[in-house]
Amino acid sequence: MDASHGFKDPRTLSFQRPIIRRLILGSYWVVILFAIPFWWRLTSIERIALPSSRVHAQLEKRPVFPVNVRLDGSSFQGRAPVLASELNDLLAQSTRTSAGWSNLDIHVTVDRNAAVDNQTARGVYTVALGDTTVVRHPRHLVLSQHDGSSAAKIVDVLTGLLAPEAPSRVQRVAQYAKRYRLAFTLLNEDVTSDQLIYNWDIRAALADHISPVLARLNVLHDFVIESQVQFHAPLAFEPVQIVSENSTFYGLTPGDLTIFVNSAEWTLSSSVSEDPVIHFLLFVPSPSRQPLHILDTQGSPTRRAVFLLPQWGGIYILNHLEHVGTRTRLTAVDLSPAFSAFANQLSALLGVSDLPRGVRSEDPSILSDWQLDTVLRYRALENIVGTQQTLHSIVKLVDQIENMPVDETVRGDVQNALTALEQAYQSTAGPPLTILQWSREALSLASHAFFNPGMLALLYFPAEHKYAVYTPLFASIAVPLIVALGRELHVWRREHRTTTSN
Repeated sequence: MDASHGFKDPRTLSFQRPIIRRLILGSYWVVILFAIPFWWRLTSIERIALPSSRVHAQLEKRPVFPVNVRLDGSSFQGRAPVLASELNDLLAQSTRTSAGWSNLDIHVTVDRNAAVDNQTARGVYTVALGDTTVVRHPRHLVLSQHDGSSAAKIVDVLTGLLAPEAPSRVQRVAQYAKRYRLAFTLLNEDVTSDQLIYNWDIRAALADHISPVLARLNVLHDFVIESQVQFHAPLAFEPVQIVSENSTFYGLTPGDLTIFVNSAEWTLSSSVSEDPVIHFLLFVPSPSRQPLHILDTQGSPTRRAVFLLPQWGGIYILNHLEHVGTRTRLTAVDLSPAFSAFANQLSALLGVSDLPRGVRSEDPSILSDWQLDTVLRYRALENIVGTQQTLHSIVKLVDQIENMPVDETVRGDVQNALTALEQAYQSTAGPPLTILQWSREALSLASHAFFNPGMLALLYFPAEHKYAVYTPLFASIAVPLIVALGRELHVWRREHRTTTSN
């Protein structure tokens, strides 16, 4: 530019000298080149190899529980050996054809002198012949003359005790957890009712009906019990009004039962906890809607006052009791039908099967050893399958997401889960409680690995998101540097050609 205008010629400025300008530009590129190794190290993802082959090998494995059944030779007399052989043949055939028997390896033998207590210590089930079919403690079955008359009839009884068929059990039973919260709630639909219940003798009702069940199931779960009374619990729908010649009543259709719980207005859990909650509701309808009955699919009232919501809990509808009158407190006697139903629902929700038709328990107030062993095996198998699926999901995710981090903690949890699974398989010959404990530990370790915070982050922040964040930042820096470098190279080449020509 002309010096007469007061501006200096840019070529005379020291920092515009080619050598200085190129040194400044070069310093930027030197810093970038030196920073790349540090950036690569700081942003690299640790991926430790998982024992994928061991995980895949576990997918098809299932535990097989050996079950020893001994016939009381003194009661079956001379036909015991022949009967035992026939039972072994029939049970072997059932194992091959029935899914319920696929995890059981049953052996029937004859024992004339073994004491019941010693057999029980070894986990042996004894079968004897008597007057009626009844299960006794411990692991003892007495068959009536009719039920013990043939091997086929004995197999039918053993099927209901050792491998009960329950297609709906998977949908009905609550998912296994080490600890459950049992929430008992008394719901008054109408707060203005003169039949409002203010109090209930729940401690006595729990002691009479719920505690015996919990005492047997405490080997599987820990339980925390809470209770409350709500004075205003309106329904979210209108029950069907049915007028007959002699009376008027209200009914709940099968569709109404699925939406009975008004979650928007009912506060059913009084505490905050990560433990799964099983609810039991004692619902007192408004006097204007009493009696409130459950209707069948044909729209006719049933005798049932209780219904179960799978994996959630149970509900009992308490219509007006004549002997209660206007009392505001429900005694243990008043609560007995409801809590007896709650005890049955609790057992069903926790996977306990009913005794087969025609088989009764010598002590109906407690669960038999046959039922307890069955639910122990069922829960152990559930945990093992859950562990296998969880470990397979971990390996599949790591293979699909190439930049998912796998640190030593994750690999340690996976390896420990596999070790616990192997211990569970080796424990099948022992008490069912032992395999349950190992399967529970395996599932806990697998879940801990799956929900590792370092792995979860990549599920919600994949590589595409990272590129979307970094591209605007680095593009604004890289474009000027690349353009300046290209320009300087062009100037240098031109100067080099000029020098060469001269």
